[in-house]
Amino acid sequence: MSDSVLIDRADGVSTITLNRPATMNSLTIEMKESLIAALAEVRDDTATRAVVLTGAGRGFCVGQDLREHAELLATGDPRPLQTVRDHYNPITLGLMEMPKPVLAAVNGMAAGAGASFAFACDFRIAGEAAGFLLAFARVGLSADSGASWTLPRLVGHARATAMMMLAEPVSAAQAMEMGLVTAVVPDDRVLAATHELAVRLAAGPTLAYACIKESLAYGGSAGLADALEREAVLQAKAGLSEDHRNATAAFVAKAPMTFEGR
Repeated sequence: MSDSVLIDRADGVSTITLNRPATMNSLTIEMKESLIAALAEVRDDTATRAVVLTGAGRGFCVGQDLREHAELLATGDPRPLQTVRDHYNPITLGLMEMPKPVLAAVNGMAAGAGASFAFACDFRIAGEAAGFLLAFARVGLSADSGASWTLPRLVGHARATAMMMLAEPVSAAQAMEMGLVTAVVPDDRVLAATHELAVRLAAGPTLAYACIKESLAYGGSAGLADALEREAVLQAKAGLSEDHRNATAAFVAKAPMTFEGR
């Protein structure tokens, strides 16, 4: 991993920062590979019980570095045409299948794959000056990084279609109105507010959160009977956890509940 992606750990929270502020954190191949590695690292870190994704400087992430993309295409390098499978899909899966809560601290613009990454998180805390833009159509491309799956589930099919085809920016206020973000806060409070929520989640039942994430993802496209069966399987898994046993005992004893994340 290079200095284009940073990891900071505090209070049970790992904050992953996309760190190319001069380009508003546009994504090079090296940066995408570093992000894949960072997500794998925090996934396997048992001390990490919540994850924050943010961008350095005045933007969250504006998606693909088109300068690098054009240069590689001009040389006949095959990597630009393979990057969806090699990079964007693994990043999206890394966010969505993370067995702990993932929060996007959206400071400034989130565009293209950057917006898609925010949609793949469990929570999105946006600054007042933040915005979302799916500009794929402007350069003759379709959607990637999971936007075709996540966005309709967040805002509905009609709004997702408009965002993708019209490629017009959505302000933080509009995003809040359509249910695309969890909260809008002053720009200078984005990272702090996100960290506060992440700390709250990090103190919670991490295994139960993982089961909730899996249940929601599965139930979004499964039939009722299959969704019920998956709920039963996941509930049994959570029911065997130390957190459930300890929380039940605390409830009976009218004592404070604490969770160890297992």
